[in-house]
Amino acid sequence: MQLSVPGEPGTLTRLITDHLPSDVPGALRLAVSLTDGDGGAAPVPGAGRTADLWRALATLAAHDLGAARAVEPHLDAIAILSQAVDAGQLPGTTRASSAGVSWGVFAAELPGARLEALPVGDGWALSGEKGWCSLAGVLDSALVTAWAGDERRLFAVDLRQPGVEVAEGAWHARGLVEIPSGPVRFDAVEATPVGEPGWYLERAGFSWGGIAVAACWYGGAVGVARELHRSVVRRDPEPFSAAALGAVDERLSDARRALAEAATLVDSGAATGDEGRLLAKRVRATVAHAADDVLTRVGRALGPAPLVSDDAHAKRVADLGLYLRQHHAERDDAALGRQLRESAVAPW
Repeated sequence: MQLSVPGEPGTLTRLITDHLPSDVPGALRLAVSLTDGDGGAAPVPGAGRTADLWRALATLAAHDLGAARAVEPHLDAIAILSQAVDAGQLPGTTRASSAGVSWGVFAAELPGARLEALPVGDGWALSGEKGWCSLAGVLDSALVTAWAGDERRLFAVDLRQPGVEVAEGAWHARGLVEIPSGPVRFDAVEATPVGEPGWYLERAGFSWGGIAVAACWYGGAVGVARELHRSVVRRDPEPFSAAALGAVDERLSDARRALAEAATLVDSGAATGDEGRLLAKRVRATVAHAADDVLTRVGRALGPAPLVSDDAHAKRVADLGLYLRQHHAERDDAALGRQLRESAVAPW
């Protein structure tokens, strides 16, 4: 079943709907197939088909959040490489060399760990530790942020080369079990710069990538909510179950409208700079809070039975609970409030 925002499902959504993967290897094969050839089927955010991209990710996440968690970073990496080429920040041959390669994006900072980028001859080498490296043990390549002096810079790295060591046994999660996201140690690993220092964080696409993650949260929440809908449809509901279903529909509608509006703004060119950062904060908060509420209301309405007797539902609940923690709750709400305070224009 496709998840819709206003408009007809696009090429990417139809392809994903027709080829829903059953495991991580299948998800990575799907991801690579979507970006092979002359641009593949996956659109770059801001190029007129952003709604199709986010609709497709939501559709995949409603099917299986683990699959979406494997596909989304690959599509993000390919978009970043494309944006770098278009901005004159990377030779076009580098983007062409990405064909047939599975990609991740390792950009989180782990307290107490630091990945250093050092010039070596005509190139660069990475040494140190990087945290939160999802699927590093099975991906071909990754875009990795590292410190070049006092500035963060993005690099493309072949993960199959010597000097890349994935820390084993570091992933003890009960959600997204199939997406190990532990640390990776780099020892003088060759890397190719992607953009000048600071470009990765300053580009408009950084905010758009954050909204793509929110589309996955929304899809995951829909997957959880469908169990409540099935339960209510199967039998004459008690008032509390019907009320829960109504409240869940309200929250999912809020999230869907936020994503649809954001896609329109991104494609219109109205979501760059401060406006883009504000939009991303608003949409991520709206979707994250809606998904949290869906988890709570579905759990209360259905009780413990589906969590212990329905493997697929239990997985969706655990996966979504963990994935949502990429939104930092009150900390991110405070960041939104500070940006609104500093704006010269009243927000409403």
